[in-house]
Amino acid sequence: MRSLTIILGLAATALAMPVVEERTGAQIVHLVFHGGPAQYQMTFPADGSSYPTKDNMAVSIIDAPDFNAIYQCTFNTVGQKTLVGSITPQGLAQIFVGPPQPITSVSCHGTCVGTYGDCYRDGQFVGQCCNGYCAANKCRPYVPF
Repeated sequence: MRSLTIILGLAATALAMPVVEERTGAQIVHLVFHGGPAQYQMTFPADGSSYPTKDNMAVSIIDAPDFNAIYQCTFNTVGQKTLVGSITPQGLAQIFVGPPQPITSVSCHGTCVGTYGDCYRDGQFVGQCCNGYCAANKCRPYVPF
């Protein structure tokens, strides 16, 4: 009976342990480009490769819902630009492009940690939060003001 209790205790402990998901490839980036009332979307891996946008729209705002694009992406344009990161009242990360102009290609690299994922584990830094901030060792969503 004692061995059954030990086995059940070990099984319960194993079931309570969090499952760490192993990434089998580059993280996927989703971006939405806005220019006036028009918009287009791109989805591509954050593998460091340059992906052409294939759109000539003058972009003024880029939504980055699931990747730390202001720090981990390069946005190529024909002219000089300034990129400024911002957060909407709903907590969505955005990048403002000034002056508005076509984005010719985008490349992103690295990984980021999703909401409620560990940004620190056992005192060690795991990674930047994709769309939020690190508090109490977890990536927390941006909270509307």
